[in-house]
Amino acid sequence: MKVCKFGGSSVANAAQVTKIVDIVLSDPDRKIVVVSAPGKRHSGDTKVTDMLIACAERALKGESCEAAVQAIVERYAEIQRDLNLPDGIVAEIEKDLRFRLAGDRSHPGIFMDSMKAAGEDNSAKIVAQAFIARGVAARYLNPGDAGLLLSSDFGQAKLLEESYHNLARSLQETDDIIIFPGFFGVTREGKIATFPRGGSDITGSILAAAVKADVYENFTDVDSVYPVDPRLVPEVKKGIETMTYREMRELSYAGFGVFHDEAVIPAVKAGIPINVRNTNHPHAPGTMIVQTRRVVPGHVVGIASADGFTNIFVDKYMMNREVGFGRRLLQILEAENVPYEHMPSGIDNVSVVIQTRHFDEATQQRVLARIKQDLHPDAVTIEPGYALIMLVGEGLYYTVGMAAKATRSLADAGVNIEMINQGSSEISLMFGVRAECRTQAVRALYNAFFDDE
Repeated sequence: MKVCKFGGSSVANAAQVTKIVDIVLSDPDRKIVVVSAPGKRHSGDTKVTDMLIACAERALKGESCEAAVQAIVERYAEIQRDLNLPDGIVAEIEKDLRFRLAGDRSHPGIFMDSMKAAGEDNSAKIVAQAFIARGVAARYLNPGDAGLLLSSDFGQAKLLEESYHNLARSLQETDDIIIFPGFFGVTREGKIATFPRGGSDITGSILAAAVKADVYENFTDVDSVYPVDPRLVPEVKKGIETMTYREMRELSYAGFGVFHDEAVIPAVKAGIPINVRNTNHPHAPGTMIVQTRRVVPGHVVGIASADGFTNIFVDKYMMNREVGFGRRLLQILEAENVPYEHMPSGIDNVSVVIQTRHFDEATQQRVLARIKQDLHPDAVTIEPGYALIMLVGEGLYYTVGMAAKATRSLADAGVNIEMINQGSSEISLMFGVRAECRTQAVRALYNAFFDDE
């Protein structure tokens, strides 16, 4: 059995939905289909999820949402008309959306998750109708009815372990093709909760693990995973044929937008290969993500980068002799609900890298005051405007001089390295640079490690 997930670009309009039906029907092993909310139809368009968020924000402010509701419903109506589906599906979608809007707004997080989930939920309903219109036995399955249980961390929900048993029972072998909305599940109390943005990838991986699928096919709008962001290095043409779970996890975390970083975990635990493919070129083999692969010493599989990071630098003489210093520093961040990304350290100093979006001005001031009060540092500075660049490959572990090659290429390009850190797995090298040097640094590393390809 194969579990297939189709992203927002694959359900953006009727032509794309038709491709989904064709792809699924071309392989009898494709029995479970996970769909996202409709994405952009063209470059200037707005994703349905963003439209729903804007609508929910207006509702929470007590403003009129009528125009927003009509615009969202029209997105689905356009798909319905172009596929010549029954009119009733659009009426059902509008009724569902208005029911969500009329819900309790006393807990903004619960209300927002309910609204966001409408994108995938209604997308699945209309895709199911597209299969039925082709004479196929297909049915929509609601995540709550299937037993996909999540924590009450609204907007950042996590899977509850008993979900696997529930889903295995709900998704047992059937002649029907099951259309399953991604991105959300329900809490034990029956409230809708969503994964982080891009969470449909996570849903697909969870379902693949639950049914012990032969492969999890993740359909998107690229032929394969590229070793570097084509927006930063337009000349990149060759995709990655095979990579390991560990490599994909490292690259996804650091800015690879093709696959959600958390989505790898369920498949890893179940040992299920992931195949990233293109809805628009379904015959292309795509990129296979597997447990192990043949490793070529010195070979780098990819370079990922992301900006929007802040560095907290704490300096204190004899810090290394002070038991519990690092723990107390992280406890200060924990008290402010701020997660950290990296923590490179020296004998008398330590840096904590965090995402700037978690660190507004008020939070900064509280953290700074607590560090001074509790840790008595010689100096502490907070510096925004960082970018992180990850050089990733299983081959890093087997080859002497990879770090030297990387740092030399950055030096030759005039990029100053603000920090450097190698993961304990030794399959990645992290460089911290100023955000304005990000593109320059990525291009330098690409030329150093991929120019011969």
